[in-house]
Amino acid sequence: MKPVNLTLSMALVLGLSATAASAQDVSGHQVCMPAEEMKASLVDWYGETPVAEPSQEGEQMWASDRTGTWTMVRLLADGNACVVAQGENWMAGVDSLEKLALLTD
Repeated sequence: MKPVNLTLSMALVLGLSATAASAQDVSGHQVCMPAEEMKASLVDWYGETPVAEPSQEGEQMWASDRTGTWTMVRLLADGNACVVAQGENWMAGVDSLEKLALLTD
């Protein structure tokens, strides 16, 4: 495992995850790496894919309907990317009846 990947996984394991109710801002503990490596990490480890194109500020939301995780990433002009916030319980594309069914299972 590359040192940068290890750094990201350690940061995530050590509690940078948040619940859907309160996303945690990780600016004090930013995890940054080359954008391509960030992309590979989000896809390989969490099954996340981009939800939309990057905003004008260079922020892009990634999420996984399968794992329920989401990550907001800021793309930098130097080719790096930093995790801005992340959380769990992503339920995009699930209608109200499906959400209710998930809660009662």
